[in-house]
Amino acid sequence: MARLRYVRTLEQVKRARENDPEFLQSAARSIRIEYETDPAVYKALVPKPMQPIERPIACATFTDISMQISPEHTMTIGACVFGVKCSYDGVEGIYLITMPMTTEQAVVPGRETYGEAKKIAQIEFSREGDRVESRVSRMGFTYLTASGRLGAELGPREFTQHGYCFKMFPSCEQSKNFDFDPLLIRLNWIQKNSMVWQVEDGRLELGESPLDPVADVPVRSLLRFEFEEGASQSNGEVLRSVPEEWVLPILHQRYDDASGDGVEIAG
Repeated sequence: MARLRYVRTLEQVKRARENDPEFLQSAARSIRIEYETDPAVYKALVPKPMQPIERPIACATFTDISMQISPEHTMTIGACVFGVKCSYDGVEGIYLITMPMTTEQAVVPGRETYGEAKKIAQIEFSREGDRVESRVSRMGFTYLTASGRLGAELGPREFTQHGYCFKMFPSCEQSKNFDFDPLLIRLNWIQKNSMVWQVEDGRLELGESPLDPVADVPVRSLLRFEFEEGASQSNGEVLRSVPEEWVLPILHQRYDDASGDGVEIAG
């Protein structure tokens, strides 16, 4: 009897959903950074219906992830999250501007399931002795680099961090922008760190890239620079639909737009 793997039974679909890698626990090493940026830039970056918080804080987290897909197979992923802190309905989180990843298996489910602004990139991550470093590059541009040395141990830590993004369905018809109303998604990242270290002499460099213009979000002062080892697990939820005019000004963020267009920020 022949076997056709392009089609599954509903029971097989159910089992696959229960073992979806997007929801599996993973071991992770991370460099977690928060910094204060320009207030005007910050306010322009927070889209409705999220609200700015009191301080103009941007975030960059570089992660090396090992995901146990099966007893015989471990998938390793390089990941980065870049965004700004915000709040929705009293719950603080990060508005996710860009999320470079090293594998198609990480990009496709994240974009399709949650609407995450993921793109394939080259990500280097290393720990040699007390030195830690990570570097993100795309299309010939290195635009995010973090480095430093491990300092004081801060102990184990467990917390849940939230991310906000929009699940959008751009239309194939030129007469309209979307096939369905965009959806606001809240991600829940459950972190269980076995150890956290303060990073001394930490450096965050925002390199120029026409496709990933993180350099437009300048570093005014570093507020947090830490290295973590532990496990993480994620899930998400739909919060509401939003008017298309709220997301049209930021839709291009998830594509490679080299036009150089953008709003003018006084400063």
